[in-house]
Amino acid sequence: MRVSSFVFCITLMLLAVTNVHAGMRMGEWGMVMNENMEQLPQGCEKIAGEESITIKAGREYAKPFPGTIFGYSQHEFNFPKCTRITVTFVNEDDIRHQFMIHGLPTYLHPQGMFHMELYSRGEATGTFITPNSEQTYLAHCDIAQHMEKGMKAQVKVGGGNGNLPSIPGISGQLNRDAYGMDWGVGNILLTLALFILGLSSCIFFFVWRSK
Repeated sequence: MRVSSFVFCITLMLLAVTNVHAGMRMGEWGMVMNENMEQLPQGCEKIAGEESITIKAGREYAKPFPGTIFGYSQHEFNFPKCTRITVTFVNEDDIRHQFMIHGLPTYLHPQGMFHMELYSRGEATGTFITPNSEQTYLAHCDIAQHMEKGMKAQVKVGGGNGNLPSIPGISGQLNRDAYGMDWGVGNILLTLALFILGLSSCIFFFVWRSK
């Protein structure tokens, strides 16, 4: 009994240390994970500046982009290197949404990820420091089908290194849908038959009207 209690206590302590290191805050509203407010990325001698942004999530922002269901109020962000960014994330829907940035330095952000999540309507604030790099990072909602239905953006640091594919209003699809005509013999005969049928119908209609 004593051994199991000791193991349980140690587990709780390790979880607490992990959460502090990962900068986790969570509650009934949602969570903010892997914040970094102070630790400098490699190559940054100091905090070069401070910026604050507000990113809104909801169905309303999908309306300008046919074929999407969810969206962000902005789909591209441009930040200088070594800059502390304070993000205010606002969920305007009654369902769960996230704002996640991938590819950040893993020595600062576990799994290279800065993660904000709201379970319903509301807002949360989180902070990260941009790396000393010229790179374009993916930001998206990882809830099933939300990214595929339009909830994604790109974060350019130091000018970035190009555009990511399939960012609404920014770039085209990675793989465009192609629906080419199959000109096999069967399809040619079917097309010809439909054309003759349509032509015959038109001739019959005009002859009938002329009587």
